[in-house]
Amino acid sequence: MAFMFRRLYYKYTKCLVITVVAAFFVQILVAVTFFPTENDSLLNKQSDANKNNELGGISARKFDLELTDDEDILLKKVKHQSFAKLRLEELDFKPLCEIKHKEAISAIHRAKTQTCKQQIVNITCLIQDGNFYPKSLPNNCPSKNMTPGRQLGCYQDEKKLRILSNFYGNFLNSNTPQTCLDICVQAGFPFAGVQYGSECFCGENLPLLSSKINEDLCDMKCSGDPSKICGGYFTMNVMETGLNKFTAVTPQIVKNDSEEPARIIFLLTLNGRALRQVNRLINSLYRANHYFYIHVDKRQDYLYRKLSPLEKVFPNIKLATQRFASIWGGASLLQMLLTSMKEIFNLKWQWDFVINLSESDFPIKSIESLQNFLSVNRGYNFVKSHGREVQRFIKKQGLDKTFIECETHMWRVGDRQLPRGLVVDGGSDWIALSPAFVSYVVGNKDELLKGLDVIFRHTLLPAESFFHTVLRNSIFCNTYVDNNLHVTNWKRKLGCKCQYKHVVDWCGCSPNDFRIDDWPRIQNTQERQLFFARKFEPIINQEIITRVEQFIGLDDHYLLNNLEGYWQNIYDINDLTASTDDLFLTHAGSMIRHNSRILRESQCVINPTEIIEINLYNYEDVYKGNLILHKATLIDGTEILLETWYKPKQYTMFNFETPYGDNIKIFKVSSDYDQKEITFRNFANILGPLSEPNLLYQFSPSMTYVKGDNLTVVWLDPAGAIADVNILQLDDNNLTNFIKPQLKVPLLPGVWKVSLFDKLNMIVMTKFLILPLEYFSGKETTSQEATIIHSGSQNSYKNYTNFKGNNILPNEEESLLLKKVAQANVKRIGQDLREWVDNLTFAFYSILGTCASPINTKFSNTVCGNHKFELCSSTMWSSLSLDPKGTIGKLNEKTGRLDRL
Repeated sequence: MAFMFRRLYYKYTKCLVITVVAAFFVQILVAVTFFPTENDSLLNKQSDANKNNELGGISARKFDLELTDDEDILLKKVKHQSFAKLRLEELDFKPLCEIKHKEAISAIHRAKTQTCKQQIVNITCLIQDGNFYPKSLPNNCPSKNMTPGRQLGCYQDEKKLRILSNFYGNFLNSNTPQTCLDICVQAGFPFAGVQYGSECFCGENLPLLSSKINEDLCDMKCSGDPSKICGGYFTMNVMETGLNKFTAVTPQIVKNDSEEPARIIFLLTLNGRALRQVNRLINSLYRANHYFYIHVDKRQDYLYRKLSPLEKVFPNIKLATQRFASIWGGASLLQMLLTSMKEIFNLKWQWDFVINLSESDFPIKSIESLQNFLSVNRGYNFVKSHGREVQRFIKKQGLDKTFIECETHMWRVGDRQLPRGLVVDGGSDWIALSPAFVSYVVGNKDELLKGLDVIFRHTLLPAESFFHTVLRNSIFCNTYVDNNLHVTNWKRKLGCKCQYKHVVDWCGCSPNDFRIDDWPRIQNTQERQLFFARKFEPIINQEIITRVEQFIGLDDHYLLNNLEGYWQNIYDINDLTASTDDLFLTHAGSMIRHNSRILRESQCVINPTEIIEINLYNYEDVYKGNLILHKATLIDGTEILLETWYKPKQYTMFNFETPYGDNIKIFKVSSDYDQKEITFRNFANILGPLSEPNLLYQFSPSMTYVKGDNLTVVWLDPAGAIADVNILQLDDNNLTNFIKPQLKVPLLPGVWKVSLFDKLNMIVMTKFLILPLEYFSGKETTSQEATIIHSGSQNSYKNYTNFKGNNILPNEEESLLLKKVAQANVKRIGQDLREWVDNLTFAFYSILGTCASPINTKFSNTVCGNHKFELCSSTMWSSLSLDPKGTIGKLNEKTGRLDRL
């Protein structure tokens, strides 16, 4: 009777609901027709901002318009609507089809080369034809007594106790039994259920038999196909997906003494220039019974060149010969891993696990404890799952989008439907895999792997999902361990800053570097099966790495020279791009000329010649300056090697009479700003006409201010013209931030000023140098080139005549003089240009010291005039001084380890 009453109640209310809904939609139609939409509001905001610009107002940026993140995204979508068709005149080829998707059209127009444009067009056409992606893929995970799509009957559901409780979705226009089955299969659930026409449920457990009711009580038509039935009012049609309930394997912990220690291949995928940290990592990992396969990014010539000699010294170390230029989130990263794994099999090494690591990883337990743990878990595969609702994960990762990698960029070109029958999984791209599974993945491809290869060649962050998905859909599904052996320093508020938009059409997140303040997180892993941590960067914090070494049993620190020092290369003469590194060559050349003048005051006459290296130098995690290693010739013709130590000067002035003057902790301009670590990677502030400067500011968190107060940032170029103006709005979330000015290159060389104003009162002012280029494309700058790169882009400045700031703007006479000087500087070349460069660098940098090193054994006298050089090897600061922690140690035949003393 209760069921019959419920059905009558439902039929009675159904008519009432339809009437109400119809009236509601009539009102919506009227509202859409006669009232402004959200898009109209946004476009009006943009229009008002444009009018403000025309009147000489403050530049219209996101923070000027006070747009929310969602509004900003929507505004971009509205603007894109005007690019609905492909502009064929930009192409030197005829497209194979009419490109329809707006994202693909946008990608084609933004791509720089015709080759990349054509690649995007060709793949997009194949996708539009419906012949690119597989429609379905097999699931080869063994299943017991489960049949895909088998109807189990109609079941009574309860609002407070759902019979299928692991997933719920309401699909008002698309729900069918098959659609719901596909969703539940994607998430790996054994049971699917449809209810109330539009609702889909997934679950791990079969509903109780006592909940089963008469089939007639499931009587509602599906929202996506009225010819099908999709449950009823709190009644559900339940189906099998064909999958068994998935449970990740629980690894063993206690070592069996009869087990041989597991043999590990450490697959090091390296990028950057942190050679000494890579050496430190290898020292910590090295055991004679393990192996190292090292892939160095194709663009990192310096790192590859420095690590190549290891192959000749250690038979268990091999560098990859096929190298990839792998970008963040790129498909090339997965191709690099698969190619490396295939090559590993060709080496005929005997191994039990392959573990991928980067230069940012470091062990947090002894290698012996790792190999013992793995020895009792042979055959298992260690990956870390996302641990969230699968449909949400798919959206977050962009797995339902097509991406194409070219020009070292991941271009998003449209939506896609993942194949039917595929369980989708993913999480972390740090893995530990067994030989059997790796052999399957890189061996002869079956239907599953062939289909996944097509999908993941066009997937963002493919390494974070590929191995997980293969495991869940293959015969290896019962070897899945939900643990990647890593602890990762996630600080999502800092790490999710969309800092990779220059390489991917997506907003990605990245973990933070461990600092000494994060030490408790590492300590708390002691009782867990976690053996590595990431990320570590000695250029950000080296103290934490030393602490970790002590934590895992390295007790030789008191014997090591230069324990607190860290050097990182930023230029090397043997790099493939060294000859065209115009800014570094100009800057370093000027600094060694400056040093030569200082030495000449002590009657030490030297002629600086070839620049060999430039290194950054930190001590106790504080930047101490740059080091230029260069050749020089003494007056008697002797050739020696000198290293010059220098550091930028500070040019920041505070007005402590203003309310905010004594609360500003940082007000600095440089380039290569890292939002995640809140620091500039360009430590020496070396900026040229083609650089992109940013301003980093930080107010004291205890500062008293009126929330919403606006401060004004003014950028003044060397000619005294206002190049840009920004509005800085104070609130609790904006006390530390950066500003990227809207400046077009080339920037006018000379001394720039940036000031912060409260109304008309200057709070703080800093200066930064844009260095003219002595070299262009590796050769001395010609008159024609100087006219182009040293003229600046003043024509692109907005009109800021309304701005009044008596404390910073030059008067009319000064302004005319500055403009004349700037115009005259454009004509300077040769020695005249070098003098201009030197005058600027001498004002902005200080020489801290010079040391010498023999090029050959003939050099022994360190006296030059009245100056006596200190030997570089005996200093604490030189890049040539001893650094055992950053140098590959010597093999100890007894222990199989590397001794670094």
